[in-house]
Amino acid sequence: MSATSLAWVVLVVSGALEAVWATALGRSEGFSRPGPSVVFVVGLVLSMAGLAYAMRELPTGTSYAVWVGIGATLTVAWAMVTGAEAASLVRILLVLGIVGCVVGLKLAR
Repeated sequence: MSATSLAWVVLVVSGALEAVWATALGRSEGFSRPGPSVVFVVGLVLSMAGLAYAMRELPTGTSYAVWVGIGATLTVAWAMVTGAEAASLVRILLVLGIVGCVVGLKLAR
């Protein structure tokens, strides 16, 4: 696997970890619950470390946009699947738009 391919894999995993720490932050209730607070800290550190690693090979703007797009998409999707947020056709289409833009950034490099 080339360094660039590895950077993309790490970036995708880091984006998924962004969704983990964002969800954990919401469940930590202002860091008053230890379990979600620990998941938040670990997820945040791993996510940022992966983003930093990916940025060694990939452009900063693309890396950041892909990282945020993946994190936002997975966070919203998880909230809709678990019932924490309402799901609607419009919301699903908008999230798919984010996915399309992230894929577009990868293809247009």
